[in-house]
Amino acid sequence: MTERAGVAIIGAGLAGCLLACYLARRGERVTLYERRADPRLTGAERGRSINLALSERGLDALRRIGLDGKVLADALPMRGRMIHGFEGGLDFQPYSACGDRAINSISRGALNNVLLDAAQALPGVEVRFEHRLVRLDPATARLWFDTPAGEVRAGAEVVLGTDGAGSAVRGDLLRHRCTTERLDFLDYGYKELTIPAVAGEFALDPRALHIWPRGRSMMIALPNPDRSFTCTLFWPNSGMRSFASLGSPAAIERYFGEQYPDVVPLLRDLVAEYQQNPVGLLGTVHCAPWQAHGRVGLLGDAAHAIVPFYGQGANCAFEDVVVLDRCLDRAGGDWVEALPLFERGRRADTEAIAEMALANFVEMRDKVASPVFKLARRIEHALERALPGRYVSRYELVSFSTTPYSEVRRRVRTQHRVLAAAGLAVTLGAAGAVSPLWRHR
Repeated sequence: MTERAGVAIIGAGLAGCLLACYLARRGERVTLYERRADPRLTGAERGRSINLALSERGLDALRRIGLDGKVLADALPMRGRMIHGFEGGLDFQPYSACGDRAINSISRGALNNVLLDAAQALPGVEVRFEHRLVRLDPATARLWFDTPAGEVRAGAEVVLGTDGAGSAVRGDLLRHRCTTERLDFLDYGYKELTIPAVAGEFALDPRALHIWPRGRSMMIALPNPDRSFTCTLFWPNSGMRSFASLGSPAAIERYFGEQYPDVVPLLRDLVAEYQQNPVGLLGTVHCAPWQAHGRVGLLGDAAHAIVPFYGQGANCAFEDVVVLDRCLDRAGGDWVEALPLFERGRRADTEAIAEMALANFVEMRDKVASPVFKLARRIEHALERALPGRYVSRYELVSFSTTPYSEVRRRVRTQHRVLAAAGLAVTLGAAGAVSPLWRHR
């Protein structure tokens, strides 16, 4: 059996569903293929990053198709970081100089369901679940799927891979020597735990992203609408104080008692969840090119997965959809022109955010609790208030604007050079003023 579709999107996750909405709006006939069963019926996959930090780039993409209000109805705004010290002390660090800007904690599953509903409601969109891509011919855009009913063959004018960091589409492009890839894995993994509600209320302040920085490792917690928190451990995979070093229930309880004493009473199912939930991989995907023959293309994590430490994975993927839509406008709807145009215009930005996400891991893990870092952030916020629009922090530009990531990196480097030069001038000026006085003593 062979099916036909105008555009085949492989992966009905966040990026795939949003892309289907955008393409349907352009009048394209779209078929979404998803290896999983319908998540609206089966629920989210256990232990798989169920929280997202949705910020301006993602909201901008949703706003353009009128979905931002529906999504934000179930989101919880977080206006800063709440740092948890070893002794249980708390330190709130606002994200913006004015203190009123927030990133939004939202359930990945809930967001996926909203986008699936929106895509399926549009004319010309079909969604086929339990279709696992097993083969792709990039030159002809022919596809083979494994389904509960057996093999299904399909064809399309264009195939777009939005099937995540382990993309099957990218795998077939590699097999046909249409692309190359480099996977840079950290020697770190992640594991999720849950802080349930206490007497029907949040156990921690829901207006913040909570961080327990511990030098080589950290834990974070994001609030959920059911008043629970999802905690994520970011620990080394091997060595002392790592995932590999904790085996027995006693070792787990002892380690958490040492490192996270304030949260242990809140983790009711600590040992069971720790032992049951998987350890996820953390890494960056570098792939080039992102397209082949003007007929097969990659978007989102399938093209450029990044580590999660800037909360930009989904936001970046949503922005990909907006950029591709603009490229199709410029190309007059011609995919052969639009796909290379998309890659040329987007690659520098995805490389920039990949670099900044890695740097933010070091900041969150090692620096946020230090007095020097806190002083630097106060100075930075003072500069933003004193020089509105002229000095803007990296975090502000990444999370609360749609300034291209590569431009953010350039601008922040320029700001730092100017500040360093100004600081040197002030120092030299002070030294010059003191020197004559010293000579007259």
